Amino acid sequence: MEDKLDYALDLMRRLPPSQIEKNLAGLIDLVPDLVEDLLSAVDQPLKIAFDAESKKDYLLCDYNRDGDSYRSPWTNKYDPPLPDGKVPKPSTRVIEEQFHNGFNIYRDLYFEGGVSSVYLWDTDDAFAGVVVIKKTQDQTKSGNPMKGLWDSIHVFNVEDKNGTADYQLTSTIMLSIETNEEKTGMINLSGSLTRQESRDAQPVNKEKSHLMNIGSFIEDLENKMRASLDTIYFSKTKDIVNDLRIAQGVRMAENKRANQQQLASGAAIAPKKKN
Repeated sequence: MEDKLDYALDLMRRLPPSQIEKNLAGLIDLVPDLVEDLLSAVDQPLKIAFDAESKKDYLLCDYNRDGDSYRSPWTNKYDPPLPDGKVPKPSTRVIEEQFHNGFNIYRDLYFEGGVSSVYLWDTDDAFAGVVVIKKTQDQTKSGNPMKGLWDSIHVFNVEDKNGTADYQLTSTIMLSIETNEEKTGMINLSGSLTRQESRDAQPVNKEKSHLMNIGSFIEDLENKMRASLDTIYFSKTKDIVNDLRIAQGVRMAENKRANQQQLASGAAIAPKKKN
């Protein structure tokens, strides 16, 4: 079973990230006995739902799902209703609301739009949680049509140690950009990046809470990953495009020289015009 799961996950890593939902559905059809393992191990693009009671959007992911229902961070209720659905204990729920409101401000400052949600659950040591952020874009800064998608999934674990806390963080970013312009034609750029880090013995008190510790941790790691994405995808794409332009320029120069040589040869063998 483990070998089969490893093969399935390796296959998902090699398939186009822009078609992850379609590929995952096809893989589940092939190995239905791995459905739960695949759904929990493979990060999918986040989906947006609407909380009718609070009249606000929230994000759906595997971490707020119980069966076929999803818990809203605004009301702590499941949709469709699930009376016995898992919810954090009251003290953890208070922290969850602080996190949700704090990262809502973070999302607005960094992304200038989009939707964010935070979900916590209780553990033996303290609690764990996930911060999810989704931003979509339908046009470039110059006003040209574009399908842009950014999904951030930050899963963290907290271990309390009498005034200090250890944190483990696993962050995944999924990026997809598609443009179709007359000058460039169809361009599709997509990919994902996952990083894991830990921080030990961070102080926890009234002045510096879990929110500040984890917030700065996520901010630092996300900035590193954003820089990596810029280097891996955008800079590499620019290098490829520039190389293509150079190669095209070389071919054009070679063709020009060949044409000139042919014209010169033709002139040399052409009959002279008689006076």
